[in-house]
Amino acid sequence: MTERRRLAFVVWAVLVSQVFLYPGLEQLVRALGGGGGILPRTWFLVAEFGAFVVCAVLWGLASDRLGRRTPLVVVGAAGGAASYLAVAFAPRLGVGFDGVLVLRVLGGAFTIGAFSLSITKLMDLAGGHGRNMGAAGAAIGFGAALGSITGGGLSTVDPLAPLYAGAAVLAGAALLAATVPDRTSGGGLDLGPLLARLRGRPALIVPYAFGFIDRLTAGFFALTGVAYFTDAFGVGPALAGVTLALFFFPFAALQYPMGHLSDRVGRFLPVVVGSLLYGVTIVAVGVAPVFALAAALMVVVGVCGAAVAPATMALVTDLVPASERGSAMGGFNVFGSLGMLAGFLVGGVVADRYGFLTAFLAAGGLEIAIALLAARAVYRLTDGRIFAGKEEGVS
Repeated sequence: MTERRRLAFVVWAVLVSQVFLYPGLEQLVRALGGGGGILPRTWFLVAEFGAFVVCAVLWGLASDRLGRRTPLVVVGAAGGAASYLAVAFAPRLGVGFDGVLVLRVLGGAFTIGAFSLSITKLMDLAGGHGRNMGAAGAAIGFGAALGSITGGGLSTVDPLAPLYAGAAVLAGAALLAATVPDRTSGGGLDLGPLLARLRGRPALIVPYAFGFIDRLTAGFFALTGVAYFTDAFGVGPALAGVTLALFFFPFAALQYPMGHLSDRVGRFLPVVVGSLLYGVTIVAVGVAPVFALAAALMVVVGVCGAAVAPATMALVTDLVPASERGSAMGGFNVFGSLGMLAGFLVGGVVADRYGFLTAFLAAGGLEIAIALLAARAVYRLTDGRIFAGKEEGVS
């Protein structure tokens, strides 16, 4: 197995372990003592992603400072596996829901290390930034797709089963990650705050902003999308998982070719035009009158999302030297994790107070807005070219 595939598997493992929980989230939270309603589910997801926000850049900076990433990936995956088991055993040990949320914070602090640094190690490989980020995006998409289907089935057997499965997958990822050699470039960086890094390279705020909104929509579908399908159309956890997979499978299958395409045509078209179409299709899912149409539109959402994600990550790589990739990708994941948090909160709170239609309008509208507001900045970052041929494209 090539290094790219092994690293992609680690990225896949983190995503699949997370998404195992989403289709049966309501039953899982009840089993852990959180009660019903959408807000306890919101806090369950927010706890993990809050740790992502705090710790993503720290892992990246530490790896750049040490000049090594592999041991940190192993620790992150193994710690994540232990946290999943701890949450699963919490009811037996008399740990209440507040304690479960603390365990979720600890688990998030570990798993973001495995996730972010595996993507960074992909950035360290030769072969084209778009191709490497396409491999990461495909791993993310297939992990989410398989996780949604398998998680829905597992939750019908036992609400806690997705936690055990997630722990097993992360443990396997830790073992595989240990076999991947380090290929870091440069001598590392002095530790410094993310805002200082942005002041030094303000252009990074552009892909970071797109990453924030893109992950917001992912968080939105993970929580509010599942609740929408189950509440509005009366589907169960298993079918809700399949419906999520209708988005994630095309999102995953097209990541690699879309990333490679962005190496040839440049980043502008995939990032800006792709984001516009992505936002429109999100809104369309929310206004669909019947389940069959909403499910079909999820496929279109996945295709549009696949155009955006690898090009946005590759744009981060385009803007920094090799010695800063760890902290740059850590910063991207900070903004991405903030986006996931915002997606959980926007989706959960808006849907709870104003209904699902308003929530879908908010999520899709934000994606459209970032494309319109940042189009000129992306145009400048791509040297004023909307379309770049193979010999001119960004690398």
